[in-house]
Amino acid sequence: MSKKSICVYCGSRFGNDPAYTEQAEIMGRLIAEEGWRLVYGAGDVGLMGAVARAAQAAGGETFGVIPTHLLAWEVGKRDLTTFVITETMHERKKVMLMNADAVVVMPGGAGSLDEFFEVLTWRQLGLHAKPMVLLDVAGYWAPLKALLQHTVDHGFADESLLDFVQSGASATEVASLLRRALS
Repeated sequence: MSKKSICVYCGSRFGNDPAYTEQAEIMGRLIAEEGWRLVYGAGDVGLMGAVARAAQAAGGETFGVIPTHLLAWEVGKRDLTTFVITETMHERKKVMLMNADAVVVMPGGAGSLDEFFEVLTWRQLGLHAKPMVLLDVAGYWAPLKALLQHTVDHGFADESLLDFVQSGASATEVASLLRRALS
């Protein structure tokens, strides 16, 4: 059986709740302990750096993808198992998803939301069937989950849209959901 890869989308900042960093570190460690490979945006800042350093410290394999224009801004983490530089953000997102078996969305900003919605749209269109899990630290994603329900309630999406996304309140819960989905 081949090694499973988990694509993690998350903030290039730490946010204002220490629980975000704590759960990012736990998520990175659990990915490594499960024998999964971390696929992420190759940054060494914010939650991105926290999840990668934790995965590395636990002996995990890391696969980072970063576009040239973000190398300095996100401090490209060049000590990863695999470090890929793309020309554009679009290429970055495609390479990340194509090299993953599942997606975890941790707290983050506009970039994380962009990644989430693109992957959700691709799932809705039948372009992939990969598990998608929100790491809903301290209810961070509650407004997003309400928005998804809102789009269904107002007739702009099928009820099936809600089935594409699972949610866990902790990295441990998310790892459990991934374990079941990937077995």
